[in-house]
Amino acid sequence: MAMRRRRRVEEEFLVLDIGDPSTGKTFHVKLPKESIRLFIGRKVGDEVPGDPFGLSGYAFKITGGTDRDGFPIHPSLQIPGKKKILLSSPPGFHPKRKGERRAKTVRGAIISDAIKQINLKVVRAGERPLDEILKEGEGAEAS
Repeated sequence: MAMRRRRRVEEEFLVLDIGDPSTGKTFHVKLPKESIRLFIGRKVGDEVPGDPFGLSGYAFKITGGTDRDGFPIHPSLQIPGKKKILLSSPPGFHPKRKGERRAKTVRGAIISDAIKQINLKVVRAGERPLDEILKEGEGAEAS
């Protein structure tokens, strides 16, 4: 009996998790995969304007994310690819005991086309609240 291999289904969108510290809400916005080019080459900690994806007047800070395989972005690793490093604290590893360390694979802090989800924090708010803007467009959910 021949075994069948599952085909990997590539999802053709980029997820932005936008945290708004003033309201305490997080918004999940799905954008077309082509919009990743707005972020390629940027690093964790860089500021990004919201104008290119319909959030005029807003500015966001990149705080993290994950790649298509689920590996987290680690801010101390300044490369665009993956690497196995020794971790003693988050992101990527949560120690159970004091002094515990473990080698884990993480993604570098430079955004590349392999990134699936990007975490953003509102640094400068626009004229209209995010609730209003994102409820008009489709593909956004608040939590």
